Amino acid sequence: MPIDVLATLTATPLFAVGLTIAAYLLGSELFNRLKKPAWLPAILVAALLLAGALALIGMPYATYRQGADWLTVLLGPATVALGMPLYQQLPRIRALWRPLAICLPISAALAACYALGIAWLMGSSGQILASIAAKSVTAPIAIGITEQLGGNVALLMGALLMTGVVTIPFVSLCARVLHIDDERIIGFALGLNGHAIGTVRAFELSPTAGAFASLGMSLTGIFTALLLPLAWELVGVG
Repeated sequence: MPIDVLATLTATPLFAVGLTIAAYLLGSELFNRLKKPAWLPAILVAALLLAGALALIGMPYATYRQGADWLTVLLGPATVALGMPLYQQLPRIRALWRPLAICLPISAALAACYALGIAWLMGSSGQILASIAAKSVTAPIAIGITEQLGGNVALLMGALLMTGVVTIPFVSLCARVLHIDDERIIGFALGLNGHAIGTVRAFELSPTAGAFASLGMSLTGIFTALLLPLAWELVGVG
């Protein structure tokens, strides 16, 4: 695309926002036409379409992100809105607060540690480690953590996408192998490991699974935001 045309299109954020919305709508349509495969969520299809469109028109990612920044701001209110299904399922959550309280710190710590361990063994730099440490945390919180650790937000977003996409089939597979059919457990696992993408999948299963996924996602974000930066300083990574 000619530079002057590209400059005109990117003069306002409307082009980046419109491109994002169009990619999502098309990705959702393709997802539905493919009969909603768990291994290929709509957000992955949309991300691939968006990446292809940016490459085709020659728009740098930095330029696109600057235009679409206000969409990122909306992630915060969207996350807070998940408090409604939590409130609706409050009696069930209270009934399981002890096992959830025991499971959360162990699972959230493992979610960060196994990725860091693999990356460290492969010789990754401190910046890469900082960029993937919060890969299982919902984006509004993960971005703040990554910036605090000195990581790369663009790399983080890629890690978030991959984590959410991979979580869905793995949780489904583990549930079948372990004969787990409790929607509360499945939902909590999807939210804890797969953040917003896993939570979307949980709501497709049932409102109960979605509420517990919201709980897992929220608690993982809080736990990681409080303890990961402290652990990072104590260990002296990077």
